[in-house]
Amino acid sequence: MSIQGKPAERKCWRNGKAGKVSYLIDGEEYFTTFREAAKSARHSIILLGWDFDSRFELVREDSDDGLPAALRDFLDSLAERQEGLHIQVLNWDFSLLLANSREWGSAAKMGWTTHERITFCYDAFHPSGGSHHQKLAVIDDRLAFIGGLDFALGRWDTRDHEPDDPRRAGPGGDISKPHHDVQAMLSGEIAAVLGDMARQRWLSATGETLEAPRPSKHALWPAGREPDLRDVDVSVARTLPGHEDQEQVREIQHQLLDAIRRAKRWIYIENQYFTAPVISEALAARLEEDDGPELVVVLPYETIGWLSQNTMDVLRERRIGDLREADRHGRLRVYYPHLPGLGELCINVHSKVMVVDDELLILGSANLNNRSLSLDSECNIAIEAEGKIENRAGIAVLRDRLLAEHLDTEVDIVSRAIDDKQSLVEAVESLTTDGRSLRGLPMRVSEEKDALVPSTELVDPEQALDSEDFTEKLVGNDDDSDDKSSRHGPVALASLLAIALLLAAAWRWTPLSEWVDIKAILNNMSTLRGHWIAPLAIAVIYTLGSLVMVPVTLMIVATGLAFGALFGFGYALLGSVSAALVAYAIGHFFGRHSVQQFPGDAVSRASQFLGHRGLLAMITLRIVPVAPFTVVNLVAGASHISLRDFALGTLIGMVPGTLALVVLSDSIVAAIKSPDPLHIALIIGLVVLISLGSWGAKRWYSKREQ
Repeated sequence: MSIQGKPAERKCWRNGKAGKVSYLIDGEEYFTTFREAAKSARHSIILLGWDFDSRFELVREDSDDGLPAALRDFLDSLAERQEGLHIQVLNWDFSLLLANSREWGSAAKMGWTTHERITFCYDAFHPSGGSHHQKLAVIDDRLAFIGGLDFALGRWDTRDHEPDDPRRAGPGGDISKPHHDVQAMLSGEIAAVLGDMARQRWLSATGETLEAPRPSKHALWPAGREPDLRDVDVSVARTLPGHEDQEQVREIQHQLLDAIRRAKRWIYIENQYFTAPVISEALAARLEEDDGPELVVVLPYETIGWLSQNTMDVLRERRIGDLREADRHGRLRVYYPHLPGLGELCINVHSKVMVVDDELLILGSANLNNRSLSLDSECNIAIEAEGKIENRAGIAVLRDRLLAEHLDTEVDIVSRAIDDKQSLVEAVESLTTDGRSLRGLPMRVSEEKDALVPSTELVDPEQALDSEDFTEKLVGNDDDSDDKSSRHGPVALASLLAIALLLAAAWRWTPLSEWVDIKAILNNMSTLRGHWIAPLAIAVIYTLGSLVMVPVTLMIVATGLAFGALFGFGYALLGSVSAALVAYAIGHFFGRHSVQQFPGDAVSRASQFLGHRGLLAMITLRIVPVAPFTVVNLVAGASHISLRDFALGTLIGMVPGTLALVVLSDSIVAAIKSPDPLHIALIIGLVVLISLGSWGAKRWYSKREQ
């Protein structure tokens, strides 16, 4: 666990001894345990997170301690009853674009209206496109919690992950999908190390220096909680982006790569994402070895949100495809947890765990994507067995507990199967059933969808996009250098395009994905039915929605459901054209420059078509979705395509798809209300026509491209 070397090359930041370590699997176990420990806090509680919600209930059953269940009220009660207790809460300063999916007025609820010794601050110390992603709780520098869980809505769940568990209901009554995660509780010296890290982060975010709490010996470890490990060395590794005077730190990346290189028998991984090429390449190299380790990876069936499923899931399949190609010896298994009764839902695997052999455990906040290894602030811990039998058993038990949950069996059964088979892969395969179990993750991305997804650098960036570099790739100098619109500069336009692409990516990496929900949009639009202001309101909704990269197809479907086929078609067309014209005007204002090729990306193909600067090119871009709606509009405004061709091409090109989506959505509603053969046949016919039209357009597009 050396800390030698440059900051970007270290495998850890600092080490510390943990007197006790306990694994807390899933939200019920973590939040209940934290609440119990926090009641004994004397001096300091520091909470770092990606999201906090004052309404979040730590426990879902009545408690006999007389303290509130909701986070805000619970912390307020602690400060009120314990003199001298200071509580600091540091929350990522999320973009205003996420306001609809976050709690309104968090600063007032958590800071301004609570006890004077509770301080709530936002963390904005990160580059554009980055986020503060560490999930850490430190009590009196003597007890710490670290892992993947935030004190936020949708995180509480039990190991049973019941499909319709009413205890997962939020303030609005909606039941969140099942959520699986892992946190660790640590006592001793390592808690003070994590406290130092939390205070450093607080200083970076607020400019305020926090004093470490004075030493004390009062009991914090919850009574009756047996530790999984005792007296072990723990290393702390970070990801920090380069920002202002902060040097970039990639300790977590080097920690993970070192763990992969050292594996002898098997590697067990649970993670929310799997898109980082540097990790998949290292794993592929081990799979190619004749005597390399087995690899078992547990991922969610699909990630949350429409855009995530059409971007990050595509990148994930590319990485998995690379692993399967390298798996010449049959040592790879990629699973997802299957639970009967979930229907279209799946368990949201949100954990960030790696167990190597029975020798090394890594867990924390970092996903296996580029952002977590370079762009966001992250924190992981690592524990090594160091040749001790009791440590090896304590490390292996986390893997076995996780597998026991997924396979719906007992921990000792998993342990015996691994011992008997002497193979992690064979042990898991022997315990799979037709009920709740692990199932092979299918490859679901078509070649067409894969071709439309941009490169990894755009969807899962390692660093904030450089607008000047983006300009050189996408928007070049124009021969018409005297054009007055050029005074606004290509950098400004490129920045807008970069922001648009980052916003598109943000629908995957942030709760913004949960906001893009057909039900929410439909509810908002339905209130306008029959109102005279509906046309203007729809135009505004589409314009604002497209500027923050809400998928235009989603808005069209919502419009059809809200207003029916006739009015829905008219309103959807009005909204789409209005949004397109506004974005075109923005692009035109920031510079009329020729659009250069952008090899290998959907934007490149849009750029090539816009290079023709004609009505036909514009119609094609509307019929064949080769780039995000807003990006096409911005680039079109920056090109030499005329307003007439742009407006007319948009109108003509949007008609077929809009009509199909609106009529199809209206027909589905009719079929649900009256499931007769006529309505069902109409839906089938529309689907066939849409499929044939899409196939014909793509074929024509391919011939024209050749």
